[in-house]
Amino acid sequence: MPHDLFEIMRTTRSMRRLKPDPIPNELLTQVLEAGTFAANAGNMQSWRFLVIRDQGIKDAVAVWYRRAWHEVVGPRYRAGGPAPGTTPERFSRMLSAAEYLADHFHEAPVWIVPCQAGPRGPGASIFPAVQNMLLAARALGLGATLTTLYLIHEKDAEAAMGLPEGVHSYAVLPLGFPMGKFGPVGRAPLTEAVFAEKWGQAWRAG
Repeated sequence: MPHDLFEIMRTTRSMRRLKPDPIPNELLTQVLEAGTFAANAGNMQSWRFLVIRDQGIKDAVAVWYRRAWHEVVGPRYRAGGPAPGTTPERFSRMLSAAEYLADHFHEAPVWIVPCQAGPRGPGASIFPAVQNMLLAARALGLGATLTTLYLIHEKDAEAAMGLPEGVHSYAVLPLGFPMGKFGPVGRAPLTEAVFAEKWGQAWRAG
């Protein structure tokens, strides 16, 4: 397992094909603790992380996830082209993996659902915790991905999760041992993503 932070970041890609094998509690606890180490507004720690392993709940939510993918998101992706730094072949593999997740969402052994009470906000105190958990999962050899597709059917999906009135979920992190291998993420070069001083003026390293 990698221990260098930059190597972990370079190889933390979305792992959408997960084995149904259970995750030991000690590993799951480490991932959750990593989430609580994240920066958050005023150190209020207003996040709450719902851990779902109940098959009935996962089955009910997965209905809405599949609908979101097959009716809305999948067709939208297929109508477009590859992202920067991605070949058509890699884009096709990504779509295949995303569709696999949509059809097997309920088979992930654990879901982590980051939540917060009050009106839905931008998630500024939620997503740093999510990224910590994704990096921790990678360091522990666990596969995970951040997905928000189900929010297309937000009320129905959150009702299936049993969230109380006034509490919103911001994502689901399906977690499990990956079927495939970790590998470097495909990204466009910095010269396309970073500007120096003026908009449109490329960054030059060194």
